[in-house]
Amino acid sequence: MNDMYSITIVNEHDQVIYLPIEMEAETKITAVSFGTLLLPCTVKYRPHIQDSICLSDTLVKTLHIPVHGKTHVMIHEDTIHLGPLIGIFTAGFTDSSLRPIGERSLFFAKFLSIDHSIGLYAYVFGAHHINWEEGTVEGFTYGKSGWTQKTFPLPNVVYDRLPNRRIENHQALKLVKKRLIKEYSIPWYNPGFFNKWSVHQLLINDQKAAKYLPDTVHTPSISKMEEMLSAYQSIYLKPVNGSLGLGVFQLMYSKEENIYYSRYRDENETNRLRKYPSLEHFFKASFKKRLLSSYLAQQGIKLIRLDGKAIDFRIHTNKDEYGEWKVTAIAAKVAGRGSVTTHLNNGGVVKTLEEIFDDPQQRLKALHDLTEAAILLSERIDSHIKGSIGEIGFDFGIDQNSRIWMFEANSKPGRSIFAHPELKEADLLSRKSALQFGHFLTKQAIYHPEDLIDAQG
Repeated sequence: MNDMYSITIVNEHDQVIYLPIEMEAETKITAVSFGTLLLPCTVKYRPHIQDSICLSDTLVKTLHIPVHGKTHVMIHEDTIHLGPLIGIFTAGFTDSSLRPIGERSLFFAKFLSIDHSIGLYAYVFGAHHINWEEGTVEGFTYGKSGWTQKTFPLPNVVYDRLPNRRIENHQALKLVKKRLIKEYSIPWYNPGFFNKWSVHQLLINDQKAAKYLPDTVHTPSISKMEEMLSAYQSIYLKPVNGSLGLGVFQLMYSKEENIYYSRYRDENETNRLRKYPSLEHFFKASFKKRLLSSYLAQQGIKLIRLDGKAIDFRIHTNKDEYGEWKVTAIAAKVAGRGSVTTHLNNGGVVKTLEEIFDDPQQRLKALHDLTEAAILLSERIDSHIKGSIGEIGFDFGIDQNSRIWMFEANSKPGRSIFAHPELKEADLLSRKSALQFGHFLTKQAIYHPEDLIDAQG
């Protein structure tokens, strides 16, 4: 039996669906489903159709099925399920027909432009697009003619792409999520932003995972930072819920000079290196109104370098259509001059492994070690955190002894590394995988719904 089928329309008023004879089931099919809508139907089998299914225009209109691309077919008990239909949930919509989701419109357009090629349908929606009485959504799709808003059923699964923690904690959005999960049994994947300290606590007692973790302290005291500086020569102060390298400080101590140094990015987005006679002076002069209770102190690592500049690595992992973790992208990030981090907004530059490692053996070792660490840590985080996680973005370092370190794990990783021309295939693979995991969850919800009950947050 084929994996995907084209949809064609027949001009009939009855709710009828024509299937290839190879799909004839032992049990009688009496209903067809698209998204969360279900209709009674009559199924007829025809030997002359092989790679397509034919639906009456009545079914197409009532179920709001787009008549383009291909669909997977999932038969369970007396129902044939078409799709899957994936709803990408976000916020920040505008009135613009060209950029309906503002600056992130291109980000979502890239996801939506591949849905048809992998046999599924996807749309972007917000809380205000749901018609609860009808069980439908006024969702946005993207194609050759640009952005279009159409009526769809509520989706089989929801892919969470809320833009930040503040919006995620909005009470109205929490209620939408709760209602879709509880009342409609819709799987919801990638719920919530990771908290750096929570992730550290989850992994530190796991023997295989803990070896990748730098020494990390929550709400560090000045005496504790002095102790860490004595042990590691440098430490990083990072916001527990920070992102994009914002608010990060590197602290260093020179025994010869008996002076403390701090490297950071100021409010004018200028990289600074300043010196202080004591840590107390640093906090008074540069840390200012920030609270140590919202910060971590993390061991500084002597990373491998390129032209004297520190390198770390962004690794994207995704669950695929089988629900298995795989690495979809690896890129190096080289720190900008005087920057405390390798983030692109701080002057960092993206490089491929080929551009970093001239020696093929070194390159293969780095690829193997980074991949091994990313898969193991993905599985460990996934096993500890409630909810269905479909992707993780890791920041790893390799020290001068070739040891791998994990600095951060992000549940909604940015995609700035994919601007590199050599990472186009990785970009496509990671986007495909993010949607294909929605197909996996759809099958789980249809065939094994009991397995999803405990997984949902």
